[in-house]
Amino acid sequence: MHVYEVLRRPVVTEKSTLLQGQSKYVFEVATAANKAQIKEAVEKAFNVKVLAVNVSKVHGKIRRMGRTSGRTPDWKKAVVTLRPEDKIEVFEGV
Repeated sequence: MHVYEVLRRPVVTEKSTLLQGQSKYVFEVATAANKAQIKEAVEKAFNVKVLAVNVSKVHGKIRRMGRTSGRTPDWKKAVVTLRPEDKIEVFEGV
């Protein structure tokens, strides 16, 4: 997998911004990506050193639009821990 296929987008929530103080960053990643691929992608894309990667699968929610109901797709979330001296500039000023 290519670096830009593994990392989909950064997850910007209240909880993820609090984790930045602990040098942890949250990304939505490809569902087929494993921890080694995620680590390699973050290190190449942002030029930082990754210490740990935690991965979880997020199940889609059921949404209703009137009488019909649909479901949002499942996705995979990765929490990446960096060295204390490393930062990712994408998240600064958010």
